[in-house]
Amino acid sequence: MIVIKVIASGRGEGTAVRGDRIMDRRDISELQDETSRCRGMSRPMAMSMPRAAFELLQIFQAALVCGCVLLAPTAARALTADEVNQAGRPAPTKGKVTRLNASIVKAQVLLARQGVSPGEIDGLDGDNYRKAIDQFRRRENLGDGEIIDAATWQILKGDISSDIVADFVVTKEDIKTRFVRRIPHDYARQARMKRLGYRNAQEMFAERFHMSEGLLRVLNPRTHYRKREETLHVVSVGRTAPSDEARTVEADKTNGMVRALDATGKVIAMYPATIGSEDTPSPEGEYQVVRVVKNPTYHYDPVKNFQQGKNKRRLVLPKGPNNPVGTVWIELSKPTFGIHGTPEPSKISKASSHGCVRLTNWDAEELAQIVRPGTTVRFVD
Repeated sequence: MIVIKVIASGRGEGTAVRGDRIMDRRDISELQDETSRCRGMSRPMAMSMPRAAFELLQIFQAALVCGCVLLAPTAARALTADEVNQAGRPAPTKGKVTRLNASIVKAQVLLARQGVSPGEIDGLDGDNYRKAIDQFRRRENLGDGEIIDAATWQILKGDISSDIVADFVVTKEDIKTRFVRRIPHDYARQARMKRLGYRNAQEMFAERFHMSEGLLRVLNPRTHYRKREETLHVVSVGRTAPSDEARTVEADKTNGMVRALDATGKVIAMYPATIGSEDTPSPEGEYQVVRVVKNPTYHYDPVKNFQQGKNKRRLVLPKGPNNPVGTVWIELSKPTFGIHGTPEPSKISKASSHGCVRLTNWDAEELAQIVRPGTTVRFVD
């Protein structure tokens, strides 16, 4: 039996956990879509589904209809700011730690401050976190490896950093933000929308502070998010874009990393990235940045790019952080290819792209500040 645990927030909402993984709002939305489709499913169709998937949909539908809340001893608990700020070096483990960990939250923030992005800060021992450690160790001549040893922790200033989680006060402008209730998967339906904005305040604040919605909820278990002058606990990356200009950008297809190098060849920024796929591989060789477009529209062309579902005609999708290319488009000299953001930061380097280089919105925005037309972009294996 598959169990989804829901941790109540005290205001009619909660955090869903499947196994030890915190489900974000997109996961839940996808399940809701599947559940809706399954309500009218015939028995033969239902029987054709994988048993595990059908059980999951049945359980989730029951939870939605009945308001059932399942609690278990392994359920995610609230995490305090002090626990993160005073956390020590992450303990070495034989396998990956799948539970949210205060020490990992701290390490992720410290890595980001050093210009080595772990992607979405989620407090989990995932691939992007381990890649960031390895890249940082290599840059600092500490040898390769995915463990934060004493020397690495010292250079990260782990023992003297106690400002990892900070307070943020919700403003009048935040409350005025207009959200979209739901964003359909189908591009033709998205093209009819006025804006592909945030779905809710949790998504907005999580992206603003480079963190997962799951971590935001765990740090703020009884928060409304839309109440003026309400205080939120958020991670404080406190990083500004490098002052040096990037002369070369390397897209490392093997490791799923993007590195920005200055005129001397020094690495000044690193980001986890999704770079192509087997079906639609990224290009090879060197190209140049043509232009940078902030807050772009997305031009869908099934002839030049790929076909999504049954959409066979060209479409223009509106602007917004949930646009397919996110909040930034860095166009390359190879037609239809570029470096861009994403509406799904949790999937960076974990899911394929249609040939382009995909970063989190905040990493793409930082990279856009340090490149210019003519900057070399090199794809390496």
